[in-house]
Formats: sequence, C-alpha cells, structure tokens
Amino acid sequence: MPAALIVSAGNNANEYLARHVTELGYLRPTIVASGGEARRRMGELDFEVVIINTPLPDEFGHELSTYAVEKTNAGVLLLAKSGTADQIADKLLHYGVLVLAKPFPAVQFRQSVQLAAACCHRLDYLRQENERLTEKIAQIRLVDRAKCLLIERRGCTEAEAHRYIEKTAMDSRRDRADVAREILEQEE
Repeated sequence: MPAALIVSAGNNANEYLARHVTELGYLRPTIVASGGEARRRMGELDFEVVIINTPLPDEFGHELSTYAVEKTNAGVLLLAKSGTADQIADKLLHYGVLVLAKPFPAVQFRQSVQLAAACCHRLDYLRQENERLTEKIAQIRLVDRAKCLLIERRGCTEAEAHRYIEKTAMDSRRDRADVAREILEQEE
C-alpha cells in the first residue's frame, strides 16, 4: 500500500490535504508539523509522495524538499504562496521537486499528487534497471578476469578462453559468472 507524508503546520490545511490524498488511495497519510519531524519519518518509512505545505515552523520548506529528493524515492510536491512559488519553482525544478502555487483548485492538487507518484514509480523503475545493469557489468568483469587468467596461465587465446567458459557453463548448467569465480579460485 503506497504511503504519503504531509508536512504542514496548519490544522485546516492538514484536513484538506489529507482528505484529497485519501481520495487518491493513500490510506491514513502521515502528517507532521515540522521539517525535523519529517526528516526523522523519512528515515523510518518509505513514502511514495511527500507533500510540503510551506512555511513550516522550523524552516521554510524548500530545504526539506531537496532533502526528500536526495534521501528518498518519493515524488515531492511543495505548496507555496503564489509569489514565492514563482521565485523558487525554477531552482527546485532542477532537483525534481514539483511546486504548486497556493491557492489552487482541488483538481489541480490531485493531479499534482498523481504526477508526483508517477515520478516515484519512474524513479523506482530506473533504479531497478540501474541495479540490473550494474550486476551485469560486474558479471562481465568477472568473466573477463577469468579469461585473462586463462590466457596468462594456460596460454589460451581469447576465443579459446571464451569458449571454455561458455562450454563449462552450459555443460554444468551454471551461470558464466559462477564458472568464472571457480576458475579464479582455482588459478589464484
């Protein structure tokens, strides 16, 4: 179940934001009143969306928005008065923070929350893809190290070393990386 964090000091605003967030499927959003409490909660839970209603009692809120982007996978939405929103929107855009000028219609707020959630999902997908590619690169490096060792110690050509690793992996129904690890352990 996706989770939402609302950082807001005003009770009326909290009720309004929580009601609309709940309508979007976020059951019982976490509501905190300060940037410090929000940072602590971000360290404890994974949020899909972080909504910051500025100003906060201990800071304005733009610092918290950049912190949330850097430390979490959440989509971040900053709510600020119209003049202030125009001033900080360009700066925060580079961090990936969505800025919504107050006052705003309920439909625009809900669409902004959905956009923030979509950003979170996109970021999750990209991080998973990055992890997959990093693992693949590590396996390729491992196989290449094993090939170099076979070339050095056994006098194989690169093609022969490659064929040996491929054939051993197929014959034993193992991954090439496992065969490469075994070769490295045996030869070193």
